[in-house]
Amino acid sequence: MNVSYKCDDALSALLKVEIVKDDYAEPVRKNLQKLRQKVNMPGFRKGMVPLGLVTKLYGKNAMAEEINKIVSNSLFEYIKENNVKMLGEPMQNETEQKPIDFDVDENFEFCFDIALAPEIDVKLSKDDKIILYKAIVNDEQIDKQIDSYQNNFGTYEDAETVEVNDVLKGALVELEGLVPKEGGLLLENSLLMPLYMKGKTEQKKFDGAKVNDVIIFNPFKAYKGAKAELSSLLKIDKEAVNDMKSDFSFEIRQITRHKKAELNKELFDKLFGKDTVEDEAAFRAKIKDSLEAQFARESEYKFMIDVRRLLLDKAKDVRFADDILKRWLLAANEKNTKEEVDKDFPKVVEDLKYHLIKEKLIRDNDVKVEKADIDAYAGNIARQQFAQYGILQPEEDMLKRFVDDMLQKEDTLRNIVDRVMDEKLADLVESKITIEGKEVPYDDFYKLINE
Repeated sequence: MNVSYKCDDALSALLKVEIVKDDYAEPVRKNLQKLRQKVNMPGFRKGMVPLGLVTKLYGKNAMAEEINKIVSNSLFEYIKENNVKMLGEPMQNETEQKPIDFDVDENFEFCFDIALAPEIDVKLSKDDKIILYKAIVNDEQIDKQIDSYQNNFGTYEDAETVEVNDVLKGALVELEGLVPKEGGLLLENSLLMPLYMKGKTEQKKFDGAKVNDVIIFNPFKAYKGAKAELSSLLKIDKEAVNDMKSDFSFEIRQITRHKKAELNKELFDKLFGKDTVEDEAAFRAKIKDSLEAQFARESEYKFMIDVRRLLLDKAKDVRFADDILKRWLLAANEKNTKEEVDKDFPKVVEDLKYHLIKEKLIRDNDVKVEKADIDAYAGNIARQQFAQYGILQPEEDMLKRFVDDMLQKEDTLRNIVDRVMDEKLADLVESKITIEGKEVPYDDFYKLINE
């Protein structure tokens, strides 16, 4: 068995694997001997079928299987031992590959094209500039956040008369004229909110209504034919919504109103822990700190977008073996079509190029991810998730259990390692280029992120 390597350019290479009979004869014989022990054939006891007959029946498949195994192992051992920087997978050569006939041939030659990773050497200097944007936290944003917390920690109470934000519970009956329709819909414990009605005429019918009042309205007009809302309200399939244009009566049996939490020490303690915040001024200061931390993470995200643009611009002339890579993408996913691959290829190349740039910078600067980095990043993710549920100061034991569970998942761990490496890359780039700080209102900052 022999593997040869031919590289005509810096983008691709040709790998040839030559196999002679001595390479596969003994493994094939052993496999057929094992197979002989399992073959059931009329006229022979199990395991006693003559080897010659087994070879005649199964020899071709056994030989092809063993040769494919030798070819695959030889290719990847050669690539590993010779540190060939390959992209994707080896693809069968379309010009030099000779026809293979397992019935006649004893010696074989397999030819493969491989795409090579181009050398990318990005140089950074203080002449390179990136603006580091900082979103300004203002009183309006603090007020919105406080209002959100008050709503999240609010309570529900019964009310006497209907307001637009109330939740109404009652009996919903399909009508024919002004009487219940025979065989029509009847829902005893229906829930609706006037707020979600798009038809204002129908919505106003509920204004000021009281418990035990009966309101006659048209759901189709109230929700403007919105299939999802009507299907949910009437408990029917979405396909039947367009045919449901009847009037309905709604007997109000309960009016429930959401009451925002009071802005007091009880709310402060729930959010930040007992006796951490004593008054509204300190509460607003805490909210501001929290928003600034959130905006700082978004600022880092924007910075990495700009870092990517800078690095890709420096490598804009780097080329790849497009034909081989496209063939690989087609083969890697049988659902791919040539048109889809052609359409998505520029983005694939951009991602691949950025990955190679990152690898080079990380390798050249000996950047490493330590366990402490992973734990710290996972802890920050956990705190953010707790904060979404209004737990701004989770207990350390609860936080640790959450982090431990998170890191047990392989995909999550891999994603965190990638994110930590991105942060370290950002720090590396920041140390080598010129950073210009700029404060902007959050609305402008949001537009920058999404531009």
